[in-house]
Amino acid sequence: MTAEEQRLKKTRIGEVDWYKWGPYISERQWGTVREDYSSDGNAWNYFPHDHARSRAYRWGEDGLGGITDSHNLLCFAVALWNGKDPIIKERLFGLTNSEGNHGEDVKEYYFYIDSTPTHSYMKYLYKYPQAEFPYDDLVETNRNRNRYELEYELLDTGIFDDDRYFDVFVEYAKADAEDVLIQISIANRGSEAAPIHVLPTLWFRNTWSWTVGGAKPALTKIEGTGNSVVHAHINDTLLNQYISDYYFYCDGVAPLLFTENETNNQRLSGTLNASPFVKDGINNAIVHGQQDAVNPSDVGTKVSPHYEITVGAGETKVIRLRLSKQAPDQIGDPFSAYFDQQFAARLKEADEFYAAVTPPAVLADRDRANVMRQALAGMMWTKQYFYYDVDQWLRERNVTPWSAPGNRKHVRNSDWFHMYNDDIVSMPDKWEYPWYAAWDLAFHVIPISLIDPDFAKDQLMLMLREDYLHPNGQIPAYEWNFGDVNPPVHAFAAWEIYTRDRERNNGGGDTEFLKYAFSKLLINFTWWINRKDEGGNNLFQGGFLGLDNISVFDRSSTLPTGGHLEQADGTAWMAFFSQRMFQIAIELALHDSIYEDLAIKFFEHTMWIAGAMDRIGDHQDELWDEEDGFFYDVLRLPDGNSTRLKVRSLVGLLSLMAVAVFPSEAFEKLPRLKERAQLFIMRHPELTQNTHLPIKPGQRNRLMLSILNEDKLRRVLSRMLDESEFLSDYGIRSLSRHHLENPYYYHEGQEFKVGYVPGDSTSGMFGGNSNWRGPIWMPVNLLLIRSLLQLYSYYGDDFTIEYPTGSGEHLSLFAVTQQISERIASIFLKDESGRRPVYGAAEKFQTDPHWRDLILFYEYFNGDNGAGIGASHQTGWTGCVARIIQALGYFTPETVMNTVTPGELTKY
Repeated sequence: MTAEEQRLKKTRIGEVDWYKWGPYISERQWGTVREDYSSDGNAWNYFPHDHARSRAYRWGEDGLGGITDSHNLLCFAVALWNGKDPIIKERLFGLTNSEGNHGEDVKEYYFYIDSTPTHSYMKYLYKYPQAEFPYDDLVETNRNRNRYELEYELLDTGIFDDDRYFDVFVEYAKADAEDVLIQISIANRGSEAAPIHVLPTLWFRNTWSWTVGGAKPALTKIEGTGNSVVHAHINDTLLNQYISDYYFYCDGVAPLLFTENETNNQRLSGTLNASPFVKDGINNAIVHGQQDAVNPSDVGTKVSPHYEITVGAGETKVIRLRLSKQAPDQIGDPFSAYFDQQFAARLKEADEFYAAVTPPAVLADRDRANVMRQALAGMMWTKQYFYYDVDQWLRERNVTPWSAPGNRKHVRNSDWFHMYNDDIVSMPDKWEYPWYAAWDLAFHVIPISLIDPDFAKDQLMLMLREDYLHPNGQIPAYEWNFGDVNPPVHAFAAWEIYTRDRERNNGGGDTEFLKYAFSKLLINFTWWINRKDEGGNNLFQGGFLGLDNISVFDRSSTLPTGGHLEQADGTAWMAFFSQRMFQIAIELALHDSIYEDLAIKFFEHTMWIAGAMDRIGDHQDELWDEEDGFFYDVLRLPDGNSTRLKVRSLVGLLSLMAVAVFPSEAFEKLPRLKERAQLFIMRHPELTQNTHLPIKPGQRNRLMLSILNEDKLRRVLSRMLDESEFLSDYGIRSLSRHHLENPYYYHEGQEFKVGYVPGDSTSGMFGGNSNWRGPIWMPVNLLLIRSLLQLYSYYGDDFTIEYPTGSGEHLSLFAVTQQISERIASIFLKDESGRRPVYGAAEKFQTDPHWRDLILFYEYFNGDNGAGIGASHQTGWTGCVARIIQALGYFTPETVMNTVTPGELTKY
C-alpha cells in the first residue's frame, strides 16, 4: 500500500481528516446564481467581474490557484501585479454570457498539473503576461464577432509574443493534515529581466455581515520572530467546530498588508463603508499607492505579504510560505531543511501512487501517462466547496413556501426550499461552471473512482440525499434551474462504482452503498414515470436532457407547434435507467430475497419501454424508422397527427446504451424472477418481437436484454461507424455529417433547421455555448464504448461488423471499441509530427517547450479536426479520457470476457 493509499485509509476510518484542506475554492464566485440579488435574475450583469474585487461575497469565495478548508472559512490564494495592469490579478478573467459567441468564457491560461486524492501534493501553473492584460480588447473584439467567426483568445492578442510572461507555479505539500507547505516559483520566460509583485493572500470568508452571521474573526501580525507571521483566529462557537487557530508563516520578513473582507460601498454605490479598510484595499494600496487603504494596526480579515521582486531572463525565483496549526513557539524554524524534505517526500509519494494506478503499458508511454495523470489531477483540482441554503436565499428575496404563486414564479428555484448544500462537490469547471450539474457528476465519478473510490461513492450519494433530492423524487439539475431535466444516469454510475469496488475487494461489494442508492433511485424512477410519460405509453418527454441544442426545438420550452415530443433519447435513457435498476435489484436479491420483486418490476418496465419504441409492424408514429434503420423523435401535434423529426443524431444512437448482460446463473438463483420473466414474455409477444430477449445464451452461457435485436443493432452500427456520418477521426460525432449537405428543415409558421456544425455553435439556443450539432462529447462516447464492450461479452468474436462502414474490413466489437478509444485518446496525444489535435492551429501550444506538454480538457471537440471547444477546463466529464487511456493499457479480449460478474461488465 502506497503512502497516499494509507492516507486515504486513515481518512476513511476517521483516524485523520486528510481531506480537510484542498483546492475547494471556486475560480469564479461573481456572476453566479447564488450571488444574484437582482430583480430580473440576470446574474452576470448584477455581479460582474469589475465588482468582484470590491464586493464581499455572500455564499463563497474565489481565487487564483488557491486552497481552503472544507467549509471555506479560511482561504489562501495567489495575487500578482506586473506593474502595468489596472488591477492586481486576484482572480481569473473571462467573458459573461452576452459578450461572446461561446457564452461564458474564461480568457486566461492556467493548468492543473498534479494532485493526489488527499491533496497531500498539488501543483498548479498560471501564465501571467508582463504587458498590460488586454481586458477591454478581449471584451470588445469578442462582442463584435458573429457566430460564424472563431473566438478571440488571449493568445490572439499577441500578449505572449516574444515570451514576455511569467510562469507562476503554485505547489502545496502537506506535512500533516493541518500543516500545509506552500511554494510559489516565478519563472521569467522572456529575454529581459522583469519586475513582479507577488501577493500571497490569506483571508476569511465573510460570514459575519449577514442575518445569520456570527462573530467576526481576525488576522493579526505576530511580532518577534525571524519571519513575517500572521495569527488567524476565529472566536465563534459554531465555526470553531470546523476550524480554530492557524498560523501563516512567510519565509523572511515581508511587509504585511492588512484590510477587511468588506464591501467597498463607496466605490460601488457611493454610500458609506462599514470600515475604512475594505476588500479592495490591498489592490488600491499596490496599484494606486493609497497607503491609507491598508490598516497600519496590522489587523484585519484579509492579509497579503508583499514581495516586490525582479526576475532575470530565464531565471526562477521561489517564495515559501506555510499554513499550520503550530504556533511560533512550537514550530521552530518553519523553513528548515524539513520543509524541502517534506516537499520532496510528497512528490515522490505522488509518483508512487500514480505508478500503482497506471497500467504498465501506459507508464511505458510517457505521453499517455502524462495525459492520464493531468486528467486525474484536474478531477482533483475541480473539487469545490458549494454553499447554498435555498430557503434562506429565497427568503432574502421575500419568497417563502407560503408566498402567492405569482410572487414566486419569477424567482429562480422557488420550488426548492428544502435544499441546503454545504459540501465539497466535484464541479464541471470551477470558472465556467462553478456549480454542480447532476448528469456531469455521474460521469465525474468514473475517473475519480480510479484513484479515490470512497470520494466517488460519496459524490453519488450526495445527489440522492434528502437535502438535494426533491421530495417529489427529482434530482436537481444545476443552480440556474434545479427543475430542468438531466438524463437519468445515476443508476448507471452507482452500478459502475459498486462493481469496480467489488472487483478491488475480491468480490466483496459495498452492498450498503448499493442499497442506499437503489432506495433513492426508486423515488427518482417513479418521478420520471409520473412526470415525463405524458400519454402513459412508456415514451418519454424528458425535455432538455442536457443535450442543449441537439433538437429542432428548444426542448425545455413549450413547442412552437403545440403538442409534445416523444423523445428517442429520453426513452432510451429510461430504458437504460430501468436496465441498471434491474441489474442492481438482481445483485441485491442475491443477498436479500426482498429485492426479487423489484427485479421483476424493472424487467417488466424495461420490456414495456423497449416495446413502445418499436411496435410490431411499421408505424409512422413510432420512434423506429424501418426504412432508415434509425430512431428519431416523434412530434405529436394538437390535432392528433404526428411526424418523425428525421435528424440523425445521438438521439438515435443512444438506443445502443440500453443493453444488459448477465450470467444465466443469476436467473437460476432467482427462480421467481425467471418464472415471471418467462410468463411476461409469453403473455406480451407484441413487446418482444423487436427486442433481444434474455432467452438465448451467448458467450459463457450469458444472457442479454437489449432494445436492439441483431438486425437493428447492425443497422444502427452501420450508421455510427460510417465516416461520412458519425465516425470522426476523433470519436463519435453528436450529429451525422450527412446533415452538412442535407440539413433537416421543419416548417410550421416559421422555419426550423438542424445542420451539421463541427465546432462552435451557430445557433442561439441555450446561449450557443454548448453545441450538440456535430462536435464530439466525451461522456456519450464513453457510454457507447461501454455498451459495445457489453455486447461483445455476449456475442464474442462470432459477431463482426464492417469498420469503417464501406471499408470491406470486418472487426469484432472488441476491436471496434479499441479503434474508437484510440481515436478519442488521440485528441490529446502527440501525433507523428508532435502536434496535439486538441490545440488545433494554436502554434504556441503545439511547438513551445513551455506549453506543448500542458493539457487542457475542453468541454467538447471539433467533429472534423478534434480541436478543443467550449469550457477549457471541463476536466469533469472530459476527464473520462483517463479511464479510456487506462483501459487501452489493460484490456484484451480475454480480460473483457473475464470481467463479467454476477451483475455485468465491471470495466467501463
